[in-house]
Amino acid sequence: MKWSTASKFLLPFLISTAHSASSVPSDYVSVQVGYHVVFSYPGLQPPTHLFDLIKEGKVGGIILFGENVGNNLSTIVDQFQSTYKESPSYAGTPLLIMTDQEGGEVRRLPGGPDMSAKQVGQSSDPQDAATQAGNAAAGALQADHLNANLAPVLDVYRQAGDFDDQFGRSFGNTSSLVSTCGSAFVSAQQSAGVIATAKHFPGLGAAGTNQDTDEEPVTLNVTLNELRSVDEVPFTKAIATGLDMVMHSWALYPALDSTYPSGLSQKWIQGELRARLGFTGVTITDAIEAGALEAFGTDAERAVLASQAGMDMILASARNVTQGESVVDALVSALNDGTLSGDSFSEATNRILAVRKKVTA
Repeated sequence: MKWSTASKFLLPFLISTAHSASSVPSDYVSVQVGYHVVFSYPGLQPPTHLFDLIKEGKVGGIILFGENVGNNLSTIVDQFQSTYKESPSYAGTPLLIMTDQEGGEVRRLPGGPDMSAKQVGQSSDPQDAATQAGNAAAGALQADHLNANLAPVLDVYRQAGDFDDQFGRSFGNTSSLVSTCGSAFVSAQQSAGVIATAKHFPGLGAAGTNQDTDEEPVTLNVTLNELRSVDEVPFTKAIATGLDMVMHSWALYPALDSTYPSGLSQKWIQGELRARLGFTGVTITDAIEAGALEAFGTDAERAVLASQAGMDMILASARNVTQGESVVDALVSALNDGTLSGDSFSEATNRILAVRKKVTA
């Protein structure tokens, strides 16, 4: 379906915002696409061009890494949000400013959680420890005015020292323990007003020590029964708590789809996560530049494939603003030529806006 058919979803939305009808931009296709793309940048000072893109309404979120974190981070984040309020896509909800604040070694910001997920799971009262960790993560983000966390990890690790366990990123090696801790972390964080993201669906717990999707393609030959009875259980429990976002894995799971990694797979995104598990929140990719996707073209081409499969938000995390621009341009072109369904894309926009309404800063 070409965008000319689906544009009816966006134009009334723009007119209904604080902007007048005369301020609706002629390039409103790219404005809607902007809701779907998370940008990144290098170093402590954001480039001027990123602010230009925010003001044009072509940015939906920003992911921050350790290299972006300085003493004036909260001021910079406030500048992002104040610039966004001048954009044609502003509708009373803020940009999603996110990071990875899992705990232990995986923390981008000052503050908690001090304990790693593994230490939380090994504590005398894992549920209480996970609640404290969720509160600490929320506090760390809010101190610098961030509003979305790409945590917790809900992978159920299999062997000591494997991919998840070597850095203490998994709460444990049983579905029950990971479910208890993950749901507590999600509930605490979201109750504090910070969006939580469960990752990496359907689970990277079976990945070996060197099976890193950031670096290379990874195939996990796990049966569908095991994936559903072990790996998906923590996600099911977190969804029941009102989970806001899910990040898909870039691993290939031949048990359900032998062609596309989870984050590019309609079978995993729409079939398994949405239809079977009933998730109605926002889906977000892992890093679109990941080495696991080397067979699927450029970052921009991968973004189109992910959106076609049902992915809501694209994470352009190469610390290069032009990467995010290329993704926006590719999605705009795909909508205009009918490669992407305008109706489905608008449904995804509605999901993103619904989640953004849960945060005020």
